[in-house]
Amino acid sequence: MRVLAVEAQSGQVTAIVDEQCSTFFDYQGKLYLAYLDSTDELLWMSERDGWNHLYLYDRKRARVKKQITRGDWVVRSVESMDVENRHVHLRAMGLVPGEDPYLVHHVRADLDGRKLTQLTTGNGIHALQWSPDGNYFVDSWSRVDAPPVHVLRDSKVGRLVCKLETADVRELLATGRRLPEPFVAPGRDGETLIHGIIHRPTDFDPAQSYPVLEYIYAGPHGHHVPKAFQAQHRMQALVDRGFVVVQIDGMGTNWRSKAFHDVCWQNLVDGGFPDRVAWIKAAAAHEPAMDLSRVGIFGGSAGGQNALAALLTHGDFYHAAMADCGCHDNRMDKIWWNEQWLGYPVGPQYEASSNVALAGQLEGALLLIVGELDRNVDPASTMQVVDALVKADKDFEMLVIPGVGHGASGTPYGRRRTADFFVRHLKP
Repeated sequence: MRVLAVEAQSGQVTAIVDEQCSTFFDYQGKLYLAYLDSTDELLWMSERDGWNHLYLYDRKRARVKKQITRGDWVVRSVESMDVENRHVHLRAMGLVPGEDPYLVHHVRADLDGRKLTQLTTGNGIHALQWSPDGNYFVDSWSRVDAPPVHVLRDSKVGRLVCKLETADVRELLATGRRLPEPFVAPGRDGETLIHGIIHRPTDFDPAQSYPVLEYIYAGPHGHHVPKAFQAQHRMQALVDRGFVVVQIDGMGTNWRSKAFHDVCWQNLVDGGFPDRVAWIKAAAAHEPAMDLSRVGIFGGSAGGQNALAALLTHGDFYHAAMADCGCHDNRMDKIWWNEQWLGYPVGPQYEASSNVALAGQLEGALLLIVGELDRNVDPASTMQVVDALVKADKDFEMLVIPGVGHGASGTPYGRRRTADFFVRHLKP
């Protein structure tokens, strides 16, 4: 990744920024470039020290003047820049030790790299609404297990001006609704902490035994476990059919360290499964009502690829899977997404991550769902898996929904069929 300066008269080209990486650049989520013309500088985002941070470049000398942010946390985005006062407003993740590293805080960083001012406090994910003059902001923060809190702060140092409101969820809880429980356990290396949540049924009885479902989406472009409070989660209907549902961000997903992310490099078949299995086993030790003899998994799109891969590569742990509109072979899917993680030219790494190539390893019960008019992932990707499963003499179920596009399992009929499938295969 380079920023090039071209001398107009001579045509001489100089690389102001020449960013090197042995794996991949997250050009979708971590590309930021801003020119400070009055001072012949530019602001650049990089993971060169192992974490996503900002660097100030001298454009004339083509070198770094200052590393503006540093530490074992990541810049999530640049929200605004005040050139006159020489600072930037950032969203940061993993900034506060002891908090969930996916929680977002807002900070102001001076361009000289000397001072970082944390503008928000409170153990949650923060979103701001600014006053017209920019001197104040309303900070609204929450977690999946903590309802929203709204406070007014000044914009200079984040000083609390006054508390505004805290959401009252007593009426919701009075219905028996259980908020998801955040849970943390070491991953495959026994050290790196893996974060996820546990959904329990409304009528949950710890003395009973419940099958476990994992809702998976392991796309490397993001992290995918909800962090903010929600009164209703999309899998609530499944939960209340008598399942404990879990969601996990394993290695290979985004917005941790570069090393955490690099696990996906030319290795999408990994899907973070070694971390997920370890996490679910630890969760079951924490919550003995989780029955690990009955574990299912479901997902759509990249999550559909992951869900089927669970039965192909970890069929000793997962017993049933629903895979919707999966991009089952990355040679069949959109170029910009797949080449970012698997590289170019197309080589053996694509075959190694292909559910089509691995179809003969299927263990467990499988339901494939696809929409006839999917314009995101070609339905042929699912049909190629079907062809491979037939040739391997494997039993499976398939549902094609006419007139429906991407995410067919999210239709009322798709949701009902998914629930029925897991009840048949995992409920006693």
